[in-house]
Amino acid sequence: RFLWQPKRECHFFNGTERVRFLDRYFYNQEESVRFDSDVGEFREVTELGRPDAEYWNSQKDILEQARAAVDTYCRHNYGVGESFTVQRR
Repeated sequence: RFLWQPKRECHFFNGTERVRFLDRYFYNQEESVRFDSDVGEFREVTELGRPDAEYWNSQKDILEQARAAVDTYCRHNYGVGESFTVQRR
């Protein structure tokens, strides 16, 4: 048995003025590879993640989709949760 788990995170600074998107992949609770929008490409965290990072970085469509996620995923969903998170402070 094994567990493979993706985890997507949006970090907001001053509303949506600065947004950071992380797309992290875990194998048996250990992070193996991640995309960080501040870096702009996939990076291996462990040796196990190297083949994935190399492959995903070689695929133009995958890389473009990951880079666009700051807007298409994070900023898009910010408005959905804003009413019950930010405005309740």
